Amino acid sequence: MNPILQVSDLKKHFPVKGGLFGTTVGQVYAVDGVSFEINRGETLSLVGESGCGKSTVGKAVLRLFPLTAGQVVLDGKRIDDMSAGELRPLRRKIQVVFQDPFSSLNPRMKVRDILAEPITNFGIATAKDDIDRRVGELMDKVRLPRDAVNRWPHEFSGGQRQRICIARALAADPDVIVCDEAVSALDVSVKAQIVNLLQDLQAELGLAMLFISHDLAIVEHMTHRVAVMYLGKIVEVADKRDLFGAPRHPYTEALLSAVPVMEPGAQFQRIILKGDVPSPIRPPPGCRFHTRCPYAFERCRKEEPKLVATGSNHLAACHLHDLPEAENPLLKTTGATAFRAAQLGAA
Repeated sequence: MNPILQVSDLKKHFPVKGGLFGTTVGQVYAVDGVSFEINRGETLSLVGESGCGKSTVGKAVLRLFPLTAGQVVLDGKRIDDMSAGELRPLRRKIQVVFQDPFSSLNPRMKVRDILAEPITNFGIATAKDDIDRRVGELMDKVRLPRDAVNRWPHEFSGGQRQRICIARALAADPDVIVCDEAVSALDVSVKAQIVNLLQDLQAELGLAMLFISHDLAIVEHMTHRVAVMYLGKIVEVADKRDLFGAPRHPYTEALLSAVPVMEPGAQFQRIILKGDVPSPIRPPPGCRFHTRCPYAFERCRKEEPKLVATGSNHLAACHLHDLPEAENPLLKTTGATAFRAAQLGAA
């Protein structure tokens, strides 16, 4: 299968200015060598702590700023080195839903005009009747009444505004949608409705999605594959069942231990990571996670691990997998991972 989106060795470094004349005194290594691909109709979730660089990856893929290095290939065409004029016709293929639905909608435009804008900008329709028909169909898709197109953004609830943002993304008839924390600002019940809507739209339209989130419970519900980021790098990539049932990186293991497991009478031990996330201006040598890893040994402090296969379609960047299986603590199944594996297997 040919991926609709391929990202290879993506890097985005931001200069740090200082001194009297604002000279560059360092770099923020926000994204430092990220690679992944997404197939048509697939959701890849990008997860990690705040500040790990996942939103920067989304914005870099969207070409909202120039890349430091790397390649982005959309539907077989490399877009990272295109000029603004060359890229414009391809922008309709990849759209975005941002975190805050209120600030991402123009408060001076009615919903009809908000949804009509991408339709006219990309030349999808020009006649008023055709535009109105398409706007009505978009409102149907996101399950809002058609007569709401004459209202202003402030007249809607947060969940309704996010539906309008999704409709605007669909207006360009895209192949890929980047959801950048698209449900994190919503109430729990509304969050579930939006996630279900995204899943239904994906099944109906064959959309590929890059779903950026820190909420692993939501990710577990809606994704196909998961990529875990830490300090600008991807440390693990796997199918949902493999990652939630048998994590192969200590950071992933710690993240999953914080997700509540609803099993009556069960007691699961949460892994509390020591210390703070290092500065992305001066990332530690060797494995970037070794300063907080409960299993770190001498090699971790000197040599950076590569993202390599640890199973079928399961990649991890950890030196522990070079140890004999009996000595690898990541291969010992805990109560929480065993329960998740059983639940996912029954799903």
